[in-house]
Amino acid sequence: MNGNDSHTLTASLNTKIRSFLKYWLPLLTWLGVIFIGSTGVLSAEQTSRFLVPFLRWLDPQISIATILSIHFALRKLGHLIEYGILAVLLWRALRGRLTSTGNLVIASLVFMVSAIFAASDELHQSFVPSRTASMRDVAIDIGGAMIGLAICWAFAPRRKPQTIY
Repeated sequence: MNGNDSHTLTASLNTKIRSFLKYWLPLLTWLGVIFIGSTGVLSAEQTSRFLVPFLRWLDPQISIATILSIHFALRKLGHLIEYGILAVLLWRALRGRLTSTGNLVIASLVFMVSAIFAASDELHQSFVPSRTASMRDVAIDIGGAMIGLAICWAFAPRRKPQTIY
């Protein structure tokens, strides 16, 4: 191998590393965040430890029913947001890699991967003593992914798949 080959190999490797860091590392990090959230760390019991005192500080007369309703709504909103972010990051990573693929194909892949991850996330929660699995949460997760996809779709430049003759 001569000096030019070595330089080309190094430049190619640097490009691949930069591409991974730019497109895939944020996605993989977010998947890790979701996974950690599925453990006991973000169970209802844990999140209520800081939410209840905060709500009582805002309104000392707040009823327990209101606290429970707010806690429930915030937890479901968390599902919606976390999977919306997942869809956006996955869309970004796939568009960075599949440069000649149309938006509909990428959106379909994002939808399928997000739905599979949502179902596997709930399955994981079924094995965690302080968590419960819920098909409703899977549906909320998928709804969040669809919102993320809608945002991506609205702002994405249109691509047409390359036709091979």
